[in-house]
Amino acid sequence: MTAPLLNPTRIYVEPAAAELPRGRAVLERFPDAERVEVESHWRIPELHGDEANARRWVRIKREALVLGVKKSLAARPNGRSADFIAPSTANGCAMACAYCYVPRRKGYSNPITVFANIEQITGYLARHIARQGPKPAPDQCDPHAWVYDIGENSDCSADALVSDNVRDLVALFRTQPTAKASFATKYVNRDLLDWDPAGRTRVRFSLMPEATAKLLDIRTTPVPERLAAIDDFVAAGYEVHLNLSPVVVHDNWLADWRELLTTLGEATSPTTKAQLAAEVIMLTHNLALHEVNLAWHPRAEDLLWQPRLQEPKRSENGAANVRYRAGLKRQFLDQFLALVTECAPYLRVRYAF
Repeated sequence: MTAPLLNPTRIYVEPAAAELPRGRAVLERFPDAERVEVESHWRIPELHGDEANARRWVRIKREALVLGVKKSLAARPNGRSADFIAPSTANGCAMACAYCYVPRRKGYSNPITVFANIEQITGYLARHIARQGPKPAPDQCDPHAWVYDIGENSDCSADALVSDNVRDLVALFRTQPTAKASFATKYVNRDLLDWDPAGRTRVRFSLMPEATAKLLDIRTTPVPERLAAIDDFVAAGYEVHLNLSPVVVHDNWLADWRELLTTLGEATSPTTKAQLAAEVIMLTHNLALHEVNLAWHPRAEDLLWQPRLQEPKRSENGAANVRYRAGLKRQFLDQFLALVTECAPYLRVRYAF
C-alpha cells in the first residue's frame, strides 16, 4: 500500500497563527498531531539548517507541518511565467524533487509551511489587481490578463491537502476580470475539479519523460496520471498549460521526450490542444543541493551533476548554481524546440530558457 503524501504527526505553530480562523482550521484538520510552539516558522532547528536532516528528508516531509503568519506582503514583478509573483500562502513542499530550488530557502527537507493570515493576503492581492487596471498590451504571460503566480515556493495542489488557502485564491481570481492566478504542479489533486475557477486560474502541469521522473520527481504523481488529468482540468474550467521542465540531458534524452510528446498528443482532446501552451526550462542545479542529495538520493546526481556539460552560474541571490555550458545549452534547446515542433505542432511555447 502506498504511504500517504502527508501524515502530520507534529505541527510547529507560531502562536499568532493558532489564533486565526485558518490556523484553527488547520489544527482541527489534524487533531492527533503533536503541537510544538515556535517563535518563527523560519527558525526551527529540527527542520531547517541541520545537515543531519538530509538523512530524514522524506520522513520530515510526510510527518512535519508548520503553521505560521506571512509577515511581508508584496507582489514582485516577474515577466516570464507570470507578470507578478503573489505573496505566498505557503512555502516548502511535501514532495521531494531532487532538482528543486525550494529547499535552498530554509535548508534541507523544508516541509510545508502554511500561512494562516489568508484574509490579509487575499485583501492585498485584490487591491494590487485593482491598482493595475486593464492590461494595456499582450505579453508572453497572457494576451489579456495580468497573471499572478500563487505558488512560487510550494505546490498548490499539495497545499490544498492542508488548508483552504488555495481554494480561497481560486475564488478570488474567479471574480477578477483583469487577472488570472497561475501555479505549477506535479501532484494531481482532483478535489480542485469542483472549485469552479471560471477560466481565471491557470494550472501548469509539469512534465518530463517517465523514466527520468521516476528517478528525480520523488513523491509526485506519476507522469501518466498527470497526462490523464489534463483534459479533466480543462473541462472543469481551468486554463491548462505545461511546464516541460527541467529538461535534463543524458544519452537518450531526445528519444524519451519524443515518446512523451507523442503520448501527450494521444492523451489530450482537440479542445485541450487549442488552449495548450508550454514553458521550457533547461536544468539548473545547485552545488549545495548536490551535496545534500548525495546524503539521501545519490542516484539522482548521476543525471543532475554532469561537470563535463555544465558551468558555474551565480544566481541573483548569490547561490552557486550550475547550468549547461552556454554553447551546449543553445544547441540542446534548439534540438528540443525542433522536437516539439515535429511531435506537437499544436503546442505553443510561451518561453524557453
